[in-house]
Amino acid sequence: VQLQASGGGLVQAGGSLRLSCAASGRTFSIYTMGWFRQAPGKEREFVAGSSWRRGSTYYADSVKGRFTISRDNPKNTVYLQMNSLKPEDTAVYYCAADSGPALTIATMTREYDYWGQGTLVTVSS
Repeated sequence: VQLQASGGGLVQAGGSLRLSCAASGRTFSIYTMGWFRQAPGKEREFVAGSSWRRGSTYYADSVKGRFTISRDNPKNTVYLQMNSLKPEDTAVYYCAADSGPALTIATMTREYDYWGQGTLVTVSS
């Protein structure tokens, strides 16, 4: 599975951005798609996840109510709509795919098998 993330950029606080992640290859093996982010000097953290097959979603508390993860299965693409952005949202955002069947959406980096290259989101104050 190959993942290609795009959509990052510079935005003012309170603004919006939409990230996209296109999957290719053995996409039938994907169970969960997730978004993570890593700010300078910090560990990579879970942002949001979507069950590829069940349609359920899960969000980190820090983005709940502001970010929305969605997917377009025929296009093998997952999106992250980010609204009301804050300077603390500044990070490199990564999409990831988990090929392991599970009842819940994985939130740990080690649970994901495939990673995109990352896209930088910078929120200015």
